[in-house]
Amino acid sequence: MPVPWFVMALGNCAISGGPFKFENQYGIIECVDKLIPVDVYVPCCTPRPEALLDGLFEIQKKLTGGRLVAKG
Repeated sequence: MPVPWFVMALGNCAISGGPFKFENQYGIIECVDKLIPVDVYVPCCTPRPEALLDGLFEIQKKLTGGRLVAKG
């Protein structure tokens, strides 16, 4: 995989386990942070397209130090 790489946690289930997290359940991890470091969080269940774009813009800021597309 090329370097640098960034991780985006997309949705409530990836961030906190969502409504499917139960005690002593092995199939769902409570937080993705326990496995890998996350750079950008996109909340909601199911995230709206605007939220996904904002997450991509945040990754773009980390890559270039600024934004290439004007927000409008």
